[in-house]
Amino acid sequence: MRRYTKADLEELVYSQLENLNAMHDLLSIMKHQNGLIENANKKLKDEISEFKDKQVKYPVGRKARS
Repeated sequence: MRRYTKADLEELVYSQLENLNAMHDLLSIMKHQNGLIENANKKLKDEISEFKDKQVKYPVGRKARS
């Protein structure tokens, strides 16, 4: 069994704190990127709906359906 000194434990705690801060930063970046992706998806969905609304629908004759 290894005995840890106070300095060893402090070093471990500060390393863990640095890792937690880095993870927090990464989560913040990912949330921002997720927001950008959601906005892009919404714009794309709106553009597709607009494009579909503008399409001219030609009537199909009886012979073409068969």
